[in-house]
Amino acid sequence: MTLTVGIIGAGRIGKIHVDNLRNIPNIRVKSVSDVAIVHLESWAREKQIEVLTTNYQDILNDPEIHAVFICSPTNTHTAIIKEAAAAGKHIFCEKPISFTVEETEEALAAVEKAGVKLQVGFNRRFDPNFRKIRQLVKDGDIGSPHILRITSRDPEPPGVEYIKSSGGMFMDMTIHDFDTARYIMNSEIVEVNAIGAVLVDKAFEDAGDIDTAIISLKFANGALGVIDNSRRAVYGYDQRLEIFGEKGAAQADNNRANTVEVSTAAHVSKGKPLYFFLERYTQAYIDEVKEFTNAILENQPISCTGFDGLQAQRIAEAAKKSLETGLPVQFKHVQQSAVI
Repeated sequence: MTLTVGIIGAGRIGKIHVDNLRNIPNIRVKSVSDVAIVHLESWAREKQIEVLTTNYQDILNDPEIHAVFICSPTNTHTAIIKEAAAAGKHIFCEKPISFTVEETEEALAAVEKAGVKLQVGFNRRFDPNFRKIRQLVKDGDIGSPHILRITSRDPEPPGVEYIKSSGGMFMDMTIHDFDTARYIMNSEIVEVNAIGAVLVDKAFEDAGDIDTAIISLKFANGALGVIDNSRRAVYGYDQRLEIFGEKGAAQADNNRANTVEVSTAAHVSKGKPLYFFLERYTQAYIDEVKEFTNAILENQPISCTGFDGLQAQRIAEAAKKSLETGLPVQFKHVQQSAVI
């Protein structure tokens, strides 16, 4: 069987998905929609896209298309999810699903009613190093987990217009780390305590946001966690993770262009971390779309579900409330639906 796919939104991430999907056997990328297609025509021809349109509903109304990738701005996600579900299309949606828990719950209810599959684009779950650590935890190799430490720092801040529309640091950036924490620990987060500051760029303060944060976590299994975030690490894209438990610890270090370390009388040095998230998570982006398409073709469960997207949003909202009040925020564990 050939799986026919449509892409809604042809920005940076939409184009990455097109490239990765085209390298998977039995996948046909038929259509791409974007509100501005003037500069996409030569690209579409090069990628052998059959239909290029400004109207995403052309994709939803196409009976040949089995699945859609929603790569449009966040404020469009829930409306498109509902329409895609009603049209019987399987859905891959970039994070976050929306800016509010209520909107996301409505979208997930539509997915559940339609009985289609929904995968959320938390690509870090598919990073080979993080998956290895997750397996070590599941297999009990480090014993009962005690502390999870995540460092996540961007190489440079985004532009002012993006800052204004991002939903804030916790919803835009840290949401990846909240999902990673749940994934690695295989346990729900039950308490969040966040502190933050503007230390990088006043544009964040002008937008009512922060650019530097430390978030402490408590998990349902009793373990503790800490996430540190910055919007600017001058040395590159800093992505590290450590899990510590009763039997030992495991770390995932930064990816670098090479593993050469030079030692002389003057200094010891090694290469900087890869500079951008597309370089750091190249394999993760490939593996997440492979898993999504295989889940459809083989009728297998989705591993990164709408429920995972919803939980990460709940944690992001709790972190924002904690930042605003200066107090930890607790919330109850919520059971996952059998479908979403």
